[in-house]
Amino acid sequence: MPAILVVDDEPGVRSSLSGVLRDEGLDVDAAASGEECLERAARTAYDVIVLDVWLPGVDGLMTLQRLRERKIDAQVVMISGHGNIESAVRAIKMGAFDFVEKPLSLEKTVLVVRNALRQRDLEMENRALRARVDRPHVMIGESAAMRQLRGQVETAAPTNGRVLIYGENGTGKELVARTIHQLSRRRSGPFVEVNCAAIPEELIESELFGHSKGAFTGAVADKPGRFEQATTGTIFLDEIADMSVKTQAKVLRVLQEQVMERVGGTQRIKVDVRVLAATNKALPAEIRAGRFREDLYFRLNVIPISVPPLRERQDDIPLLAEHFMALMAAEYGRRPKRITPEAAARLQHYQWPGNVRELRNIIERLMIMVPGDTITALDLAFLGHVDVREPAPAGDESLPLADAREQFERAYILQALAAQEGNISRTAEVLGVERSNLYKKMKAFGIAPSRE
Repeated sequence: MPAILVVDDEPGVRSSLSGVLRDEGLDVDAAASGEECLERAARTAYDVIVLDVWLPGVDGLMTLQRLRERKIDAQVVMISGHGNIESAVRAIKMGAFDFVEKPLSLEKTVLVVRNALRQRDLEMENRALRARVDRPHVMIGESAAMRQLRGQVETAAPTNGRVLIYGENGTGKELVARTIHQLSRRRSGPFVEVNCAAIPEELIESELFGHSKGAFTGAVADKPGRFEQATTGTIFLDEIADMSVKTQAKVLRVLQEQVMERVGGTQRIKVDVRVLAATNKALPAEIRAGRFREDLYFRLNVIPISVPPLRERQDDIPLLAEHFMALMAAEYGRRPKRITPEAAARLQHYQWPGNVRELRNIIERLMIMVPGDTITALDLAFLGHVDVREPAPAGDESLPLADAREQFERAYILQALAAQEGNISRTAEVLGVERSNLYKKMKAFGIAPSRE
C-alpha cells in the first residue's frame, strides 16, 4: 500500500486531507512541522509527501531542500494558501512534483497525489530496468592485462578528466566507457553514447548539438542534441576518428569553451558533460594524413587507456565463456552448458580476430545449436585446427608464396617488436622502415600496438 505523509500546521487541513486519502486506500501519516517531516521521512520510506509552504520554524521550501540533500526521493506535492508564481517555480526547480493552492480542492489534490504515485512507480521501474541493463556490463578477467586495465579505469573514473580509449573492434571499449561512468561522480547522470561511424555526415552536427525550428527542411521543432541530453552526465563518442574534420572543429570548440549552439540557432548553451572517446585507429597516423585534428587529439587524449585484444589475455577466455553462458542461459530460459577441458583449450588457442564480441556470439551459437548439456571440442570444429595467424612451419610447401611471405613478415615484425619491448619507433629503426609504414603493416597483420 502506498505511504503518504501530509505536512501542514493547520489541524483541520491535516485531518480532512488525511481522511480523504485514506478513503482512497492509501496509508497516511501526518506531521505539523518541517522538523517533524524530516524526522519521519528519515525513519519511513514515503512514496509521496504533501508539504505546506508556510510552516513554523523550518518552512516548506527549506524542508524540500533538506529532503533532497538527504537523498529522500519521495515525490513532493507543495500546497500553500499564499501561492504565487515565484514560489511555485522555485518549488518545481527544487524537485517538487506539483504545486496546489489553498483553499484545497480535495478532488484535485487526490488527483495530483495519484499522478505523483504514478510518476514514482515509473521512476522505480526505470531504475529497475537500468539495473538489469547495467548488470551484464562488468569487466571480466583476472589476467595481468585485465588487472592493469581495471586499475587504470579505477584511477581515471573519479576524476573529470577526458579519456581516450584505444582498442581493436570488439575488445570492449564501450564497456570500459560505461564502467568509468558508473564509477564516477556523475554516475547518477545520463550516459549518452554516439557512434560517430554510424551517423551520416550531414546529420551528425544536428545529432550532437541539436537544431532549432526551421534550421533545415523537416526541422519542425526545436530538438536538443546529445551534448544537452548528457548534461550532468557523460557523453561517449565512439569511433571518433570517423567524424568529419568539420564536425571535429565544432566538438573542439565545445571542449574549449564549454558552450555550444544548436544548428540554426544563436543561443549559447552551457555544456556540463564529461567526454569519453574511443577509436580503433592510430590517431597519430590519421593526423599525418590530415583526417584528424591534432588540437582535438590533445584535448581528448588527457587520459589514454588501451584495451587489450582477446588474444593477449587468453587466460580470461574460460571466465568470459562462463559469464556469457550464464547470460545466455538466463535470456533463453535454459540451463548453462558444461564446456569440456578440450573445448576450453580450443577456445583459448583460437586467435579471436573479432575479440570479445566474437566470443560472445560463438557462445550464443553454442547455447542455441548444441544439443545436450555438454560442449565438446567437436562442437568447435568450425574454428579450424590451425591458428591462421601463426607463421607456417619451415619447409611447408603447401602454402601459396604470397601467404607464406605474409606469414613470415608478420612473425618477423612480432619478433622485432618483442626485442624492442613494444616500442614502435625503435622497431621501425631496426627494420629500416618508416614508422607510418610499420603501423600500416601491423594493422594489416592484426598486430595491436603494445602499451605495456
